[in-house]
This record gives sequence, C-alpha cells and structure tokens, in this order.
Amino acid sequence: MTTPAIFTTPHGRRIAHHLSAGRGPTIVFLGGLKSDMDGTKALHLESWAHAQGRAFLRFDYSGHGQSSGTFEEGCIGDWAEDTFETVHALTEGPLVVVGSSMGGWQALLLARRVPERIAGMVTIAAAPDFIEDGWWAGFTEAQKQALERDGQVELPSDYMEPFVVTKRMIEDGRRQLVLRAPLDLPFPVRCLQGTADTAVSTDTALRLLDHAECPDMRLTLVKDADHRFSDETCLTLIERAIEDVLGADV
Repeated sequence: MTTPAIFTTPHGRRIAHHLSAGRGPTIVFLGGLKSDMDGTKALHLESWAHAQGRAFLRFDYSGHGQSSGTFEEGCIGDWAEDTFETVHALTEGPLVVVGSSMGGWQALLLARRVPERIAGMVTIAAAPDFIEDGWWAGFTEAQKQALERDGQVELPSDYMEPFVVTKRMIEDGRRQLVLRAPLDLPFPVRCLQGTADTAVSTDTALRLLDHAECPDMRLTLVKDADHRFSDETCLTLIERAIEDVLGADV
C-alpha cells in the first residue's frame, strides 16, 4: 500500500489522498460513511482510470481512514468542506464525481456549490438526507432523550461496527438537506441502486430521481445487489456509467 499525500485544509484538517495524473475530466471518488479510500470500489476505479489515461482522485474525509480527526467529531458539513477544499486545491477543470452511499450526498452538495465544474455524476446507492430521514426518523423516544441528555447515541449497522451518532451530527444534517429545496443538476447523472440494499432503499433512489432537475438523469436498479455494490458485475456497471456520462452530449 502506497503512502498517501497529505493536504491541510483551511480548517486545519489533514486530508490523506491519492491523486493520479491523466487527462480530464478528473474522476473524483467520494466514499461512504466510515469507509475509506482503500475500499474495493475506490481502488478498482483508480486502476480503471489509470488504464484509460484519466486523472483520478480518492481521499479520506476527516475522521475517516488515514486523515486527521475522529469520526465522532465530524458531521456532513465538515465532510462537505473537506470535499470542496480538497477538490478545489488538488484539481483543475471539469470533474466527474462518483459518490457511494453518503458520498452520493456529498456529490450533490459539491454540485450545489460548484455546478460549473461538474461534467457528470455517478451515484451508487446514494443516501441524501439520511441523517434526518433515516436516523432521526427511526429513533425511538428513548434514543431521542438519550441524544438530548448525553449528546450522543450508539447505533448498530448491518455493514460495520456500531457507531456513535452525536447531537451535532443530527443538527448539522438538517442544514445539509438536498431533497427539500430545488436541486439543479445541469449535467448527465447516472444512479445505480441494488434491490437487496438494506442500508439505502430503492425508495430513496426514486425520490432523488423524481426531485432533481436534470436534463439527462437515469436510474439503474440491479436485482439482488446489496449496499456494497462491489462484485464484478457491479464494478463493471460503475465503469459503464462513468463512460456514459463522459460520452453524453447534453
């Protein structure tokens, strides 16, 4: 495993990353909650981009992987700042943003901030607004009281160890919502979603498809694919989706 480079954001967070040179648009991979840049999808797409001669960026949000900080200190807004500052500092020109799970939410936040830089987007089990619509909506009264009393609550997960959700995460998540106001995506978008995903439902994918204003947006449902979306068939579908937005004429 190669040692990552480090970029220090204006907020003082040290972001571990790997940037591969090549022709544009630069492909930027945005990982999921508590995942890191050494996951199957990120490494596969980096290798694929290299074979295509394309520039590629993968990185760890603060509190994730090899970047500074702890997960419990962070929130969606912090990771959105990490994404913007890292992309702004390390890349030039158009981008194709590939967002997985929470990274799909981050991709939408980035597009809202710098739409002029986005040439295309691919989402994989995108999870916009999941803190409000998933976590908060699913909390019991006892959990809500614990959050208010203790400032945090522990949640189980089907895909990772239990993790701590803080009051700050909940409150910040409400400031980052993208499905309650107009969402303009003036570039080609390809959304991929597994029907066996127990973390993000097909209803979320359909809600995003219906809500966004986009001239060329398509949703592909993959029967029996789970949230990881990392087997050979799914990885090939991601490659094809990237190729599709790169070649789209909007």
